Order: sequence, then structure tokens, then C-alpha cells
Amino acid sequence: MIEVFLLAIALAMDAFAVSIGLGAKLQKQSSAYVLRLAIYAALYFGIAQGVMPLIGYLLGAVLLGWLATAAPWIGGGILIVLGAKMLYEVFNGEVEAVLAGSFDENIQEKINHRMMFTLAIATSIDAMAAGFTLNLLVVNAWLACFIIAIVTAGFGFFGIYLGKRSGTWLEDKAEILGGLVLIAIGIKVMFIR
Repeated sequence: MIEVFLLAIALAMDAFAVSIGLGAKLQKQSSAYVLRLAIYAALYFGIAQGVMPLIGYLLGAVLLGWLATAAPWIGGGILIVLGAKMLYEVFNGEVEAVLAGSFDENIQEKINHRMMFTLAIATSIDAMAAGFTLNLLVVNAWLACFIIAIVTAGFGFFGIYLGKRSGTWLEDKAEILGGLVLIAIGIKVMFIR
């Protein structure tokens, strides 16, 4: 079960980094607006991160019958590639690109449901690929997806407040941690059985 929590934390790092970036833009906003955005971040990111691995799990369950002997290599490879992609995005500044633009004056108009939905989908696409690996872990996939959703919701909620207080300096560190954890789980899936 520890693998599920580590996977949940790693998958939540994209949403956490985006939440920190959004929170950093809220310096002049009321506490009611910050709370509302924190709740939206928790809901949008948590639901998306919970549903996407479930889709990946279900697709993976179908494919595993055909690829049973190669499944650990494929699943581990997917996690390693996702972790490497997260690290690549950090070192090429792509986390900031998601939040690029001037939010200073009309932030309440720019951060709307459509934007939150888009950010939630963008940050959870990797989770669908990671969901494939749930077939390789000895866990209840439905429970694992629920845990991923709850962990991501918590990180999304607190990321808004953390960003408001600290600015954006934690964004990259969250992405690096998530990438390293995904790589470690991928290596474990491939080599330790």
C-alpha cells in the first residue's frame, strides 16, 4: 500500500505545482476568493487525477492478457518515462508555461471553470498512463484511484495557500520530487518482484 501513497504523491505533483503557481498570483485577492479557488483546485484536480488512472487501469487490464510477460517492463518503462518527462519539464521551464500570462489585474475573470478544467486534464494525462501500472501492483485499483484523488485534492487545496504565501519557488521542487518518485517506482516494478 505504500507504493500507492508514493504513486499518489508523485502524480499529485503536477497539480500541486500548478496550484502553487495559481496561488502565487492571488496576492491581492480576498480570503473568500482564495478559499473558493482552493476548493476548485481540490475538486478539479482531485477528480481528474482519480478518474484518469482508473481509465488507464481498465485499458491496461485489457492489454495485460496479450502482454503478460512484458507487462512489468512496459509498466515500469511508462513510469520511468513519465518521471523523466516531469524532470525535463522542470529544467525546460514548461511548468511556468502552463501559467504564463498576466493575471495581475483581472485574475478573477481569467481563472474560471473552463481554465480549471483544462488545467485538471492537462495535469492528469500522465496519470492515465500511470494507471496502467496499477495492474502490476497488488492493490485494489478502485481504492488506489480514490487515494490518488484524495491526495491530489489535498495537494491542490494547500498548494493554493502555499503559493499565495511563498510565491512560485516551490513549483519546480514539487515537480522534481514527483519525477524522482515515479522513476523509483518504475525501477521497482521492472526489477523487484
